[in-house]
Amino acid sequence: MTERSASPSAPSGPPARYDDLRALFVNCTLKRSPEVSNTQGVVDISRLIMRKHGVTVDEFRAVDHDIATGVWPDMTGHGWETDAWPELYERVMAADILVLAGPIWLGDNSSVTKRVIERLYACSGELNASGQYAYYGRVGGCLITGNEDGIKHCAANVLYSLQHLGYTVPPQADAGWIGEAGPGPSYLDEGSGGPQNEFTNRNTTFMTWNLLHLARLLKDAGGIPAYGNQRKAWDAGARFDFENPEYR
Repeated sequence: MTERSASPSAPSGPPARYDDLRALFVNCTLKRSPEVSNTQGVVDISRLIMRKHGVTVDEFRAVDHDIATGVWPDMTGHGWETDAWPELYERVMAADILVLAGPIWLGDNSSVTKRVIERLYACSGELNASGQYAYYGRVGGCLITGNEDGIKHCAANVLYSLQHLGYTVPPQADAGWIGEAGPGPSYLDEGSGGPQNEFTNRNTTFMTWNLLHLARLLKDAGGIPAYGNQRKAWDAGARFDFENPEYR
């Protein structure tokens, strides 16, 4: 006889406070403000939940800013006359939670999403006060929208990139909405069914709370323990129990 788990009791409320956390949503739509962004419609679900619990929420559309192309922290030293990224990076580093949100084009993340990830990568070699890579102790997630299949493909690329750069990714840290494949209504269009979609609403809510819970745990713990992951210590000769198999 298969044992069934007990039905969960009705939740009495969040297990912690979150009003000392900061979150940043980067909307990687191709549309400049004030043009309507369907991606923003999904972002708003998560943003409003966070704000209900006192989280300080920052957000910007990357396309509204003159972000140079390249993989250096400041591209003005590499042939570009202007680069908005250094100022935007300060907003990234002020956040405990980073959510990259964007549309699907040709089955992949938007060019704007790719540029933001490249610029995050440009700064990933910087170190924090514990000698770890800069994004350690921060939490990342993503939201995807569009009229093409590919939410999981796009999310996999974003979440892999974030964790590789040093972000911690909680369970089910992605959500999204896609309409019927091919030309058709977008998320915020009348009659699209997007804002009423149970799957999107549930997954976006779960993503939001998993980001909050993990950010809370990391903040209370002082981040990821600084042992075995310090670049300068490795360069200075520390090996953290690594043994070269060639010498066994």
